[in-house]
Amino acid sequence: MSALAGSSSKAPFETVPNAFEPVYVKSLRKQIARCPELAANTLNRDFVATRGFSVVFRADTRVRVDKAFPFFKPYLDRVQRPECNAFYLNPLSLERGSRVDPHIDRSLQSYCARVDPPLVVTVLYVEVPARMTGGELTLTRGKKHLGTITPAENTLVAFAGDLTHSVSRVESPGHRLSLVCEQYALTDRELELIPDYEIQSRAMLRSI
Repeated sequence: MSALAGSSSKAPFETVPNAFEPVYVKSLRKQIARCPELAANTLNRDFVATRGFSVVFRADTRVRVDKAFPFFKPYLDRVQRPECNAFYLNPLSLERGSRVDPHIDRSLQSYCARVDPPLVVTVLYVEVPARMTGGELTLTRGKKHLGTITPAENTLVAFAGDLTHSVSRVESPGHRLSLVCEQYALTDRELELIPDYEIQSRAMLRSI
């Protein structure tokens, strides 16, 4: 499963260090922090004390994401898989006390109840505190442990979307910020149920 769009590998996950120019990652961190949509997560109860927001879009409406969030474009240009047609993009911020319990991604279930897991999930570590304790990503398939990844700033991770994964509780100060994209290959019938473009944010819910 390659972190690069259009490539493939039989490995269940792949890590790419120094994936982007450092100046881009620094700018991305600042731009995400400034987003008014950033708030306590609307994600399910597996995401404990995390912050973020989500952007749902289809391959044919990617231009709307580029226009609203131009700082996501270099990331999406790098990771978007051509065989995928629906995407769930979310910045994910953890701090001391945050964790993500074991789960398999199916974030499009709210639109299509029987949707399969994504083909691939890609994660860019945008900010990682120095000497962070906790916050490791663990990947399993059934009872088989496949790997534990210690986040490193500007490392890109891609893993098969049907893997169970979790993030251990962050025990140290600072913010662990990642940019996650679930990439789905849906049938035409499933794709009809997915919005062209939608933002999910608790900050927006508060403003209604």
